[in-house]
Amino acid sequence: MTLAEKPPETKALEINQRLCAAHGAPFPFFRDHDPLTELIGSLLSHRTKNKDSGRALVSLKKRFRSWDAVRTAELTEIETAISAATWPEQKAPRIRAALQFICDERGELSLGFLKSLEVDAARAWLERIPGVGPKTSAATLLFSTLRMPALPVDSHHHRVAQRLGLISEGVGPGKAHDILRAQLPPDWDAQQLYDNHEALMYHGQRVCHFRRPECSSCVVADLCLWHRTTGNL
Repeated sequence: MTLAEKPPETKALEINQRLCAAHGAPFPFFRDHDPLTELIGSLLSHRTKNKDSGRALVSLKKRFRSWDAVRTAELTEIETAISAATWPEQKAPRIRAALQFICDERGELSLGFLKSLEVDAARAWLERIPGVGPKTSAATLLFSTLRMPALPVDSHHHRVAQRLGLISEGVGPGKAHDILRAQLPPDWDAQQLYDNHEALMYHGQRVCHFRRPECSSCVVADLCLWHRTTGNL
């Protein structure tokens, strides 16, 4: 049996090792937002380039003095503030509803309490918020100052995992979170999971493109079911 044909758990560790080495892990965390700010930033980032969602978040915080002010603002005001993001008319009510949910549930606009929960419980709580799915819950826990060991899966990460055979063709990004996390050691800390996410994401951005992937320069081509099936070079 070749390594490409071995169980996903075996492949996942080999893939992680190679891609982390190829793309320069360990990676520094790219920001230090508190968890509530990270949640709002993640909601803004849906189908939006990082630089544009970042601009939208800065604009939102500059226009309003607090998250409570955003919660009680007119939707048109929020839309104007986040216009740098895609679909501000959809994201404005989503952000306001998320803030209202947290205020109703907790009596304050803070997510610091999540640190006292297990990762699965913290993700489940976040996913009760309207508009929050697996990617946003994981990103909020991992990318924020909470630094909790959750694994986000973005479109690049998902594409690379699918081509490598870690997940099947029919598995969407939502379901992929639990499957890909289960393939990695349960005791991995936030840095190790962050490195895994970033390595697969960078690989999707730099090598395993949606169109015309550069298989000839891929360090995991011998493990890739898509490469073996298509013979792409």
